[in-house]
Amino acid sequence: MAFDCIVRNATLPDGRKGQDVGISAGRIAAIEPKLDAEAGETIDARSCLLSPPFVDCHFHMDATLSLGQPRLNLSGTLLEGIALWGELKPHLTREAVAARALRYCDLAVSQGLLAIRSHVDVCDDRLTAVEALLEVKKRVAPYLDLQLVAFPQDGYLRSPAAARNLERALDLGVDVVGGIPHFERTMADGAASVRALCEIAARRGLRIDLHCDESDDPLSRHVETLAAEAQRLGLGARATGSHLTSMHSMDNYYVSKLLPLIAESGINAIANPLINLTLQGRHDSYPRRRGLTRVAEMRALGIPVALGQDCVMDPWYGLGGADMLDVAHMAVHGAPMTSREAIRWTFEAVTEIPARILGLQGYGLRAGANADLVLLQAGDPIEAVRLRATRLIVMRRGRIVARTPARETALALPGRPPTLDPAAYAPG
Repeated sequence: MAFDCIVRNATLPDGRKGQDVGISAGRIAAIEPKLDAEAGETIDARSCLLSPPFVDCHFHMDATLSLGQPRLNLSGTLLEGIALWGELKPHLTREAVAARALRYCDLAVSQGLLAIRSHVDVCDDRLTAVEALLEVKKRVAPYLDLQLVAFPQDGYLRSPAAARNLERALDLGVDVVGGIPHFERTMADGAASVRALCEIAARRGLRIDLHCDESDDPLSRHVETLAAEAQRLGLGARATGSHLTSMHSMDNYYVSKLLPLIAESGINAIANPLINLTLQGRHDSYPRRRGLTRVAEMRALGIPVALGQDCVMDPWYGLGGADMLDVAHMAVHGAPMTSREAIRWTFEAVTEIPARILGLQGYGLRAGANADLVLLQAGDPIEAVRLRATRLIVMRRGRIVARTPARETALALPGRPPTLDPAAYAPG
């Protein structure tokens, strides 16, 4: 048997070593030790970690790379970021939004990030960002899966045109229903928006992903309504609550009631460590709250939890670089979760778990899956998170779309080896 390509001597995330991966017609045809076959191209993995691609399940591509337009967020708060975005929105053009998004997609591919769920603001009557990102979605389809969420940034009920514009965006081809209940004028309006948005998702047969309780207010409890509505309407795993930061401020008795409700409903949760840790707790002196939701507690109850990037160089966050290993690394510190099992889980939380939340078809490291692969300069997932490992090769449908030279430092130290490879400095 002949393959288009064989990646030889790879280590897989499940711990299998010395594996050969045979690729034919853009799909994984075989995974086994020492494939006895020829190939048009052979790649020696040299025992490095071969993984399915990274998946970012929560991002804002319409705002990415807009840092400083029209000015900087001096307070560092969520609300000033929303205000800044409101100032920029009337000046958006399709060309500018698309140009920034395409630049970001190039960066994402270089980092092995080949699937992104992006929220796109629908509170602009022109739907400028929606139209721009729908066009970007078509252009990047050969190398990146872009899933769009109709997001009423100014509030589904609070913004006069949001309800109409959200339906218009879905009619144009936006994939997922979005919302932001904690930004409505009252808690009652927030709950009403959750019910209305869940009913739209159920009626249209779509997924729903709500910004839920991105607040330090322990009384912001809209994820409770989301879980109840998802159960009532049979949405289950099609429903997701993102951020959930108020949970870090809730009293433990209420959380002991809330988490089983979430687990029973079957909905997903998404934490965004980089942004949650920087935007939340801004009104605290000391002690200052971390701002990250209760990741470990949700995991313990079997609630699917994934990690998102959320923002890169925009009104809310002035850093970031499409690096999902950076997101996983921050989750370890912010939660905190320092057991070997938990660190390994953070790798799954930026690969396999978000792929399931997005409903990606053909994802994974198995025969029959798409040959979308990332070769990392690391020996296992924990080392990949520890080092934010270099992406040596990124493949899309069996074709190499990005290469990065291995990270290696030349030393000039008496009596010491001449080079240093960070991946060689593992315990033992």
